[in-house]
Amino acid sequence: MNNVNVLVVEDESLVAKDIQNRLIKFGYTVPTIVASGEEAINEVTKFCPDLVLMDIKLKGKMDGIETAQQIYNTCNIPIIYLTANADDSTFERANKTNPFGYILKPFKEKDLKTIIEITLNKHRIGRELKQSEQWLATVLKSIGDAVITYDHTGVVTFMNSVAEALTGWRQQDTFGKNITEVFNITHENDDTKTENYIIQVLQKGVIGIPEESILITRNGTEIPINDITTPIKDDTGNIIGAVLVFRDISEFKYAREARQKQIEQEHLVVELKRINELKDDFLSTVSHELRTPITNMRMAIQMLELLGGLAEPSHRYLKILQAECVREGELIDNLLDLQRLETASYNLVLTDAVSLQDYLPSMIESFRGRTQQREQTIQLNLLPNVPPLVTDQASLGRILAELLNNACKYTPNAGEIVLSVRLERLGKESSTIFTISNHAEISATELPRIFEKFYRVPKADPWKQGGTGLGLALVQKLVARLQGTIHVDSSNGWTTFTIKLFQSVSETAEYPN
Repeated sequence: MNNVNVLVVEDESLVAKDIQNRLIKFGYTVPTIVASGEEAINEVTKFCPDLVLMDIKLKGKMDGIETAQQIYNTCNIPIIYLTANADDSTFERANKTNPFGYILKPFKEKDLKTIIEITLNKHRIGRELKQSEQWLATVLKSIGDAVITYDHTGVVTFMNSVAEALTGWRQQDTFGKNITEVFNITHENDDTKTENYIIQVLQKGVIGIPEESILITRNGTEIPINDITTPIKDDTGNIIGAVLVFRDISEFKYAREARQKQIEQEHLVVELKRINELKDDFLSTVSHELRTPITNMRMAIQMLELLGGLAEPSHRYLKILQAECVREGELIDNLLDLQRLETASYNLVLTDAVSLQDYLPSMIESFRGRTQQREQTIQLNLLPNVPPLVTDQASLGRILAELLNNACKYTPNAGEIVLSVRLERLGKESSTIFTISNHAEISATELPRIFEKFYRVPKADPWKQGGTGLGLALVQKLVARLQGTIHVDSSNGWTTFTIKLFQSVSETAEYPN
């Protein structure tokens, strides 16, 4: 106690000196003695004592009670009143200043020492408790989780700023409110209300509430949260309240759902890959099984033709059978080619530099015999200085052959077929445009279906040549593989297919615009 400074405020000098001597005897330091409230306030400001012994009746404008009130409000120093007047009105007025004790004059030395020690211990414990509360409040306000505390009756006693932001309630608005009104949650699975769990925590000490809780804010917004509820117990184990700690898990939930979708997509990709492999195996097996009997049939037809001696009807039937074998073989080939294109079972590398001046005339010549037989005219419009086209020659040949074959098939007697090539350049971008036109018109209702599998324009085959209905579907897929586009127009008695192949002409090539 040697470091305890005590200020004595007493207007009777003999009494003040006696108190000073006794305090020094107890081991306390008494730096000074003052006789008025004004002097007391000045001395407190100078050296801030640890304790003030204040006489209630003082000379001057301020009495001891008024002086004590100012000292306590500004310095939070414990005060013990000295008084010889113990009437009720005085005590009532003094109690409003929250004194730490009273000593009635005359007093015994032992009583003075006891009340001083009690006062100092009480003030020290109160100060430590207040510091602890301030520290705890600072921690609760600064943590990232929302925190709400409530007493044993369920009344809210504290909430930090995070809890205010999530619930939509301000702390000053929650005083006297029940926790079930402020912390209103339901659960995704059973819509159970919070109140059941609040009661269980307070009555049974149950810790935590079910996962996947939905917090309903003050304005009705629903927020998914993860939380835990812990009972607060006193030294004897009795539950005196509880603390709720919770957080917004919206982002976590979205991330978890996104991850789940990613996993499902990964499984789907694996499954699709497995299905494609099974499909490829199936097609390979089926193509072999389909080709084998057709090959045997064609060999048998050839053997019958070599033997000779067949009557005219039998010979005609063999020709029909042979044509059907060819058609079925083409159908199988087209189906397999189309399947390979759709599943992208091989990568197409554009490395062939095709000289169109050499390639296209020879292709036109391959159709010349058929067009002459049907009195059709076929024409090629190609500039002489067109640069080589970098593409896949086999795919380009298949595209042009299918389109020219269709043109011959659907062009009537004495009709025209025209294959034209022109070049376009837009800055550094270049493209080669092929158009194949023929004398035949497709109705506007049929035109949108022209690239569908197995679709054939009804009553449009003047030569009754037939087909598989897969040619244009193959053409569309092949054009896409060549990084190009295809478009069809039909009007005024003409049908025109336009193919544009992008970035296919060498950038160093010179050609007319």
